[in-house]
Amino acid sequence: MKKVFLLQLSLFALTGTQVIAQQSSKPNVLFIAIDDLKPELGCYGNKMVKTPNIDRLAKMGTVFLSNYCQQAVCGPTRASLMTGMRPDVTKIWDLKTKMRDMNPDILTIPQYLISQGYATAGVGKIYHPSCVDKKSDEQSWTVPYIKAFASDYANGLGEPAFKHYQSPALKALAAERGVVKGNGKTEKDEDGDNPVSGKPGPATECLDLPDNAYEDGVTALKGKAQMIAFSKAKQPFFMAVGFHKPHLPFVSPKKYWDLYKREDMPLAPFQQHAANEVFIAYESSGELRNYSDIPEFTTFTKEELRAGLKPEKQKELLHGYYAAISYTDAQVGILLNTLDSLGTLNNTIIVLWGDHGWHLGDHDMWGKHTNFEQATRSPLIIAAPGLKAGKTNSMTEHIDIFPTICDLAGTPIPAVLQGKNLKPLMQNNKASVKEFSMSQYPRKLKGDEFKKLGYTNGKLMGYSLRNDKYRYTLWMNNNYTSAEIFDQSRVYAVEMYDYVKDPLEKVNVANDKNYATIAAELKGKVVAFLAAQKK
Repeated sequence: MKKVFLLQLSLFALTGTQVIAQQSSKPNVLFIAIDDLKPELGCYGNKMVKTPNIDRLAKMGTVFLSNYCQQAVCGPTRASLMTGMRPDVTKIWDLKTKMRDMNPDILTIPQYLISQGYATAGVGKIYHPSCVDKKSDEQSWTVPYIKAFASDYANGLGEPAFKHYQSPALKALAAERGVVKGNGKTEKDEDGDNPVSGKPGPATECLDLPDNAYEDGVTALKGKAQMIAFSKAKQPFFMAVGFHKPHLPFVSPKKYWDLYKREDMPLAPFQQHAANEVFIAYESSGELRNYSDIPEFTTFTKEELRAGLKPEKQKELLHGYYAAISYTDAQVGILLNTLDSLGTLNNTIIVLWGDHGWHLGDHDMWGKHTNFEQATRSPLIIAAPGLKAGKTNSMTEHIDIFPTICDLAGTPIPAVLQGKNLKPLMQNNKASVKEFSMSQYPRKLKGDEFKKLGYTNGKLMGYSLRNDKYRYTLWMNNNYTSAEIFDQSRVYAVEMYDYVKDPLEKVNVANDKNYATIAAELKGKVVAFLAAQKK
């Protein structure tokens, strides 16, 4: 693998003369990452949410309505998106493994664009911090990764307590503990993706403060300043801006909460597990349950893996999630207005993506960490010079973003990439570049259950195929990955959902005789996909 990536770099590196000759004609790239954003946006058909700026972007580009992530948790999905490679290649399936420890010479989007004459910079959350070096993957940036400082926050408030809160009580608690960033437990869990015992603060905060009292407001202003600095040079730029919200805790200034009425918040219509459930397919909502205000509102039991949140708390969380989306939308507006004021809006490729979806009470889950629709379906919008706006229902994946940026920027596409170029869909919204998308998620059997089943270990991997009608998931045992030959004896469990008849995933029909033919066909496609990964 090392030789392959080095070969790609050597093949596509341009001489200084070639770079200078091409700089003036290349478009800039604004690359916007949004943490835990599911497709609850106006341009995706949600009539309640207030997202005027993202909807403005949608009217400039293509909205990919059927886009899916590779693994519904921050570290793995971002590693896949940034390299155009699936998790079984990046070998990032968790929130602690560093990308370059597994593949020292793996190629990232900004790293490749540097070889094509681009200046690159990043601010906010692009990679998961635990999966890269302290410089947020130093090879990716020509400008050292931009950080926020206490002096950047509004009204002398300084950095938020525990990275998120401006509540005076929590600021005092943080000062008492002598910690500002992180959750008070471990820096590796600073974004809250791993359940830990005892979050120091609540799951929401609503205070009447300016946008830059919180991190995302500062991030937007830092991104704006860097784009202005880039515009003074003749070199094309790749500007990556990563927003944390609507990630937990659902924190945003009061004016965004005021856009919504809590009584209008829509509770998930189906809050049960599916009939014929595969128990390990569900998650425990542990990320949420550890916030200080949650335990009194939940009836969670390990035997059921259901949060059991009281309706009033569900509505508060939904209110907070929607407010956080609108807060982030306003920051996107700052970036778009900056490009407009610089006169470069029409010469910039703009890519906006959410790293994965999020369960808002469906199946009685609150979080990501699954292969279900609400966790894997993710927003993707791409606008590019010379291409008209539109929407496509064609299947797409996060790994398709890397090759698409290459083509839109007029650079060669590295042959090693596993994704597909989506430009044909932007030119013809009814076209198709792939038949299905693939997501995956690891699980671990509890205790010594695996021994009772005759396995050598308790690690499982669920590979989930999604096409225009169905989801088919094979759960494989004994720490299987696609690097191995498929073996039927390694199948632990199977799921299948019919989204035409059952969009809420109420019934697992994998073993329903009425679906036998299509189930066999979909299984064959998953097995063929797994086999193809070894080539």
